[in-house]
Amino acid sequence: MSKPSAKTADKEMQPEYDFSAGVRGKHFRRYQRGTNVVVLEPDVARIFPNAATVNDSLRALAGIIRRQKVVAK
Repeated sequence: MSKPSAKTADKEMQPEYDFSAGVRGKHFRRYQRGTNVVVLEPDVARIFPNAATVNDSLRALAGIIRRQKVVAK
């Protein structure tokens, strides 16, 4: 017996779904600008617990790379 396809599956909202605290369009503008999702390995995610620390670290690394390229010229 096969699983029902997405087209034939029950399209009703399941009782365990609770969107009562949801905000419509919360990320719309940010998504509209484009997305770039990166999945971190678990060991890296332990070091970088949120997007801010990842972005700060990558910006610092990018600065080091830029300086190395200038010195190498």
